[in-house]
Amino acid sequence: MEKLKLYIDGAWVDPAASSTLGIANPATEEVFAQISLGSPQDVDRAVKAARRAFATYSVTSVEERLTWLQKIIEGFRVRLPELARMMTLEMGAPITFATERQATVALFHFEEAARVLANYRFEERMGNGIVRREPIGVCGLITPWNWPLNQVASKVAPALATGCTVVLKPSEIAPLSAMLFAEIVDDAGVPAGVFNLVNGDGPTVGEAIAAHPGIDMVSFTGSTAAGIRVAKLAADTVKRVAQELGGKSANIILADADLKAAVMQGVHACYTNAGQNCQSPTRMLIPRAQRDAAFAAAREAVDTIRLGDPLDPASTMGPLVSLAQFRKVQDLIQSGVDEGATLVAGGTGRPAEVNRGYYVRPTVFGDVTPQMKIAREEIFGPVLSIMSYDSEDEAIEIANDTPFGLAGFVQSRDAARARSVADRIRAGRVYLNGAPFDRSLPFGGYKQSGNGREFGVFGFEEYLEVKAILGH
Repeated sequence: MEKLKLYIDGAWVDPAASSTLGIANPATEEVFAQISLGSPQDVDRAVKAARRAFATYSVTSVEERLTWLQKIIEGFRVRLPELARMMTLEMGAPITFATERQATVALFHFEEAARVLANYRFEERMGNGIVRREPIGVCGLITPWNWPLNQVASKVAPALATGCTVVLKPSEIAPLSAMLFAEIVDDAGVPAGVFNLVNGDGPTVGEAIAAHPGIDMVSFTGSTAAGIRVAKLAADTVKRVAQELGGKSANIILADADLKAAVMQGVHACYTNAGQNCQSPTRMLIPRAQRDAAFAAAREAVDTIRLGDPLDPASTMGPLVSLAQFRKVQDLIQSGVDEGATLVAGGTGRPAEVNRGYYVRPTVFGDVTPQMKIAREEIFGPVLSIMSYDSEDEAIEIANDTPFGLAGFVQSRDAARARSVADRIRAGRVYLNGAPFDRSLPFGGYKQSGNGREFGVFGFEEYLEVKAILGH
């Protein structure tokens, strides 16, 4: 499969210079597609197209923008099975998960952006004048491989809804679903230059986007280290920076919770997307007296996981995305062993039933202490650290003892007690008792998990400037 064009100014075009990259299927380790890697010249061409388009697109009516969003939503629904399958091939998400979660949650962003846009008040009277909200301008969007389409949609949907124009760089590891999405945007008749896609790597295309003086805002999702680099490059032109970065979320199981159910649910939540999930509850905090029961429940949960070919609808866990990711996770599992954590399930090496693909054994460590590497670093694989506490205050202290602050989880039979603990967790989102995902509520982090929010009205307003008009 050759996908060697870039989407700039309403057309599929050749890159300024020829440089290709093979895309590997992580389940087979075989290259199945080729893309072109763009350059700073391609970014400049896309930014110029987006700047030209912004002059007219920024003043389109709400009704016009809703029409384009609706056409994107319709195209997305028609091609959802194709989009899901492409994500399975490019990053290994099991096809059932890719369909029900990866592709479907991406669609939610467009449905939610349309819902917010339909009722949003762009002007309101305040004091002696009017406060007006206007699109910020040209937005550079840099997205990761772990939720390749969800993170594209989380940025593109509110940007287009508010009247911004965009230059998108999807991850070069999993770019193919984003290229299919570009076809949907093109088919929807969105005006030329409003949406542009430039494939490429972070040091070349990502850095060119972050530093470009013609870009008014950069929205980045990825590692904290890369986010720091983006912010530094963006600082020279004082552009707005929105970031959704790493996480090391704590799952506090209080003494009154149904321990077995909470532990089993917590294991599965940690392993969502093979653990390649920024808000995964990777630190499970349990009362010290319940250690043995928690370990037994964790083993039972691991035994229910169906590891296998991601194209098989029965598989519940696929491979990690790449050899580099596989090696990083193996090294971190080994560090847990070396530092003296108790191996409750899993361990190093590939699962016995597979001999190719970047599969990792679902792993649980117990007796993890706060200073261990596996308790500090974001692993981004199916590895859970179980930590013991003696009091509620100590549990909260351990939960907050991290440079990250993306999410938190609390389990208790007492709703008021769970809420009290949630209020003390320093994180941008806290889930109580297995609460389901809600597309209207904001998502984003405290501390080194980033700044800015996605989803709903909060995600919408990231792409708006605030203007005061006095004397009107």
